[in-house]
Amino acid sequence: MTTAKEAFDPRSAPLAEVTSVDPADARIAAEFRIDEIPRPAAGKGQPASLRPTEQQMDLWRSPRMREVREFIREAASVDVTVLVTGETGTGKDVVARGIHQLSPRRAGLFVKVNCAAMPRELLETELFGHERGAFTGAHQLKIGKFEAAHGGTIFLDEIGDLHPALQGKLLHVLQDGEFARLGGKSTLKVDVRTIAATNQDLERAVAEGRFRQDLYYRLNVIQIKVPPLRERVEEIPALVNYFVEVYARRFHREAFTLSPAALDNLLRQPYPGNVRELENLVKRMIVLGENSVHRAGPAPAWDGAPPSQHAPVPDGSALSLRDLVRQTSRAREREIISQVLEHTGWNRVRSAKALKISYRALLYKMKQFGLNGHRSRWRPL
Repeated sequence: MTTAKEAFDPRSAPLAEVTSVDPADARIAAEFRIDEIPRPAAGKGQPASLRPTEQQMDLWRSPRMREVREFIREAASVDVTVLVTGETGTGKDVVARGIHQLSPRRAGLFVKVNCAAMPRELLETELFGHERGAFTGAHQLKIGKFEAAHGGTIFLDEIGDLHPALQGKLLHVLQDGEFARLGGKSTLKVDVRTIAATNQDLERAVAEGRFRQDLYYRLNVIQIKVPPLRERVEEIPALVNYFVEVYARRFHREAFTLSPAALDNLLRQPYPGNVRELENLVKRMIVLGENSVHRAGPAPAWDGAPPSQHAPVPDGSALSLRDLVRQTSRAREREIISQVLEHTGWNRVRSAKALKISYRALLYKMKQFGLNGHRSRWRPL
């Protein structure tokens, strides 16, 4: 019986040995091919496959997202676990890939695992692999994602949904870099950088007993919080241009252009689904036309507010298109905040909750837009 620790190194083995251990598992093999980050050739800079993440990070022009970008650069330089938090669709995946691509591990693999996408039993073999004969149907050895990510980065998305039975095993891997395949008798040691992401409040999950406190502290060495799109609306025009460029080419609609009215409509959406929702709306416009967003667009963010009027477009005689879009966006943001304040009777606590921003952020925006002295006599019923 083998008692010595085995050290599996995918970097020293042909790629086929990593991705095709179990030929029957075509889905997993395909996923490895998708998530593999090619090694950059010496002296040639970064490969073309890295450019989409870099392009998306270049679109982060708001103060909050510029701060996130700086956090990414700092986190990439040190080999510690990172916890990325934020609402669904804010771009946590982009943050994780950015950390990997700027880190010394960028020559290794970036392996993504969605912890909410499968039952516990399947997720365990997905993460740690299994030996041949470990259970009924295990006809061949299967390499887990931690082994495949040796020398690189593993991204555990939706970590808040990880089954309690697997939390202890994950904690052991994070502490010691060691684990055993399902049905295995020997210990494997891997060198992996772990990044986790969640849209849940893990501190609350810890308090409710749904998430291990020691695992939370192990993951939360560096935390990067990605703000929702409604707190960085000035980025919407640049994001729209990027998505139009990408999907017009992909859908063979190179002649597609977005009208100013359509852009104004996109600026007015509440975006509970954040950047992902904006991306899907742009796809819909390219395929079905600009009016499709009006037919299937989201409902207003709140009920009972006065009817929305288009914000006046500033005189653009001496302004660039970017300046015009920025001014229009700011005018619309001021209008929305003013409407919510009117609807709540200028109750700033309720207004902050309705806008889904912090109370402090609301006070800052009220001061920024000069709304402090515009109290209305109207009160909601």
